[in-house]
Amino acid sequence: MSPLTKLISSTSLLLGTTITISSNHWMMAWTGLEINTLAIIPLISKLHHPRAIEATIKYFLIQAAASALILFSSMINAQFTGQWDLTQLTHPMSCLLLTTAIAMKLGLVPFHFWFPEVLQGSSMTTALLLSTMMKFPPITILFLTAPSLNPALLTAMAIASAALGGWMGLNQTQIRKILAFSSISHLGWMTIILIYNPKLTLLTFYLYSLTTTAIFLALNTIKTSKLSTTMTSWTKMPTLNASLMLALLSLAGLPPLTGFLPKWLIIQELTKQEMTTAATTITMLSLLGLFFYLRLAYCSTITLPPNTTNHMKQWHTGKPANTTVATLTSLSISLLPLSPMILTAT
Repeated sequence: MSPLTKLISSTSLLLGTTITISSNHWMMAWTGLEINTLAIIPLISKLHHPRAIEATIKYFLIQAAASALILFSSMINAQFTGQWDLTQLTHPMSCLLLTTAIAMKLGLVPFHFWFPEVLQGSSMTTALLLSTMMKFPPITILFLTAPSLNPALLTAMAIASAALGGWMGLNQTQIRKILAFSSISHLGWMTIILIYNPKLTLLTFYLYSLTTTAIFLALNTIKTSKLSTTMTSWTKMPTLNASLMLALLSLAGLPPLTGFLPKWLIIQELTKQEMTTAATTITMLSLLGLFFYLRLAYCSTITLPPNTTNHMKQWHTGKPANTTVATLTSLSISLLPLSPMILTAT
């Protein structure tokens, strides 16, 4: 990909995200989402591989259908209420269509089928963008329309996402697919608390994005994309592998790491709202995800040579650590003691 194309795509991504998160009118929000979709397509298809082309087509069709539903939802609401404001979504059919459209854009169950396949067909950097930045505009729309949405429907989709994300990730060997199902599971946690405390949804998304970015950048530095090659990466960059293990455990939500903070606060808020059953269910379902996070951590760190593997051992490299990767892994591990300050800020 030429530098000019990459610059135009990156600028368009930032522009589309900014337009959507700063708009109050449905047409402007839809325009930002469309700019985002068109900007990410060259980045997905840049590998010139049949799997990348397939991923591009799947992504475009799903996002186009979701954008059409968002436009249809806003038009129905405007017809019955005369309002084009994002926060004035009151018509029941519009709320249902919007929930469906945003679920398609995010990859929530039962509209999740495209997400693992698209991530698998993309490069590590593009998969990182799809898992974090591309989810920010739809989550912002959910944040603004939260009071109008159906709590029972969102809770059912959230629990189903947490269950499927954990269950389907168990038998995967490709790291991008594992992280895709991890994303679906985390979206369940964000969705279940959306009605009761929308700011907590944003906090969960920010911390998830931080941890996921650290993991993707670390994997990109190590140049590994599946479990079998992860087993030989310890000899290449031992310190980064140790940091990667801790970041994976943080993503799993184990204390005393950063990832424990949002889950702790969500369980606390659900209990306050007398939703103890839902809190218990989604907590138990997160144990499924914990299994494959532990397997990744085991493969990257605890499986030390000599071990039986079909891949050639890596030479230890004296390359200096990337400052960005070091900073992000440190933050994804050690932010829990700052939780009082984070809670004050939110």
